[in-house]
Amino acid sequence: MTDAATTTAAPAKAKNNFAAVGIGVSDMARSVEFYTNVMGMKQMQTFDLPHMKEVVLGYKGDVAVVLMHYIDGSVQNYTNNPVKLVFNIDDPKALAARFHAAGLEVTREPEPLPEFGGMIVGLAKDPDGYVIEMLKQPS
Repeated sequence: MTDAATTTAAPAKAKNNFAAVGIGVSDMARSVEFYTNVMGMKQMQTFDLPHMKEVVLGYKGDVAVVLMHYIDGSVQNYTNNPVKLVFNIDDPKALAARFHAAGLEVTREPEPLPEFGGMIVGLAKDPDGYVIEMLKQPS
């Protein structure tokens, strides 16, 4: 019989993770203004590529949104695409008020949903019609 020490190493950090989602926008300046002023995101990077302009926005240490606007003359469908961006929000009602103040559509005012354990859920649309879902976990 031998004595063998068993050590358990901490699990290695995953090498793969989700970093960003890209959405096409019809008016880069308007979308940057929306995501920074209404959503409170920070502009992190800008890329001027031969075929498109990209602006990367996010919250510190979180998944980013990449705004893309094609400048190569290709035909793009930027509006009312079936895309939903989901955000955890500290104050969904205040965010909905910022949507209203910006003249943007709030399709569901933030309210608790019993079927989601009382989580506050609200829905609105960004300048190109992408659905923004606002979530706040119950207290």
